[in-house]
Amino acid sequence: MAGVHRIDPAAVEESAPQRVWYTSYGSNTHLDRLACYIKGGQPLGASRVYPGCRDRALPSRSVPVELKGALYFATESAVWAGGRAFYDPECEGRLYARAHLVSASQFADIAAQEMYRAPGADLDLSEVLASGVARLGSGRYETLVCAGQMDGLPVLTFTAPWSADEVALAPPSSAYVRYLASGLFQAGAWDAATIAAYLAASRGAAGTWTQHAIRDLIE
Repeated sequence: MAGVHRIDPAAVEESAPQRVWYTSYGSNTHLDRLACYIKGGQPLGASRVYPGCRDRALPSRSVPVELKGALYFATESAVWAGGRAFYDPECEGRLYARAHLVSASQFADIAAQEMYRAPGADLDLSEVLASGVARLGSGRYETLVCAGQMDGLPVLTFTAPWSADEVALAPPSSAYVRYLASGLFQAGAWDAATIAAYLAASRGAAGTWTQHAIRDLIE
């Protein structure tokens, strides 16, 4: 079983890196799902077709990581018909995630698609690299977070501008949980029982999803 890769919390010195670790904690933990964001396409169980990135190359590496903070599910996804995954870096706990090594332009295009914007414009990462957080807007997934660095490259993700306590929680759909859980399992650092316990205890999923039901989706 693969080990969780350590993130160095030190600030990233370079303000405009060519490559970054796009760190997914939702359905893009699964490589097939991520491929639709990169190459374009419609994931199984989703209602949306994604245009893809300018650079269609798949990640050169994908590694399991854990971030300080917590996963929660909220809002209503038109793509999945259930709650979306969000990351609250200020909550107690650990976030299971998968860091994909991509180009900075790919990260910008993936972020744009998550923000329901057209891909094609690079992001100015100087603020998020300097301060750890940068708000690009008030909508979901429009807040960039830098958790540190690995191999000298920034570990970046995006989430909502609100905290887990400031929004109504909503349970995720089975198609969404299947991608998320299977993607974490695919990463190789956590077994099915550990992933099922983690997701079943997450805010928004707790009380709706059982460990047994999540294990069935993984297996």
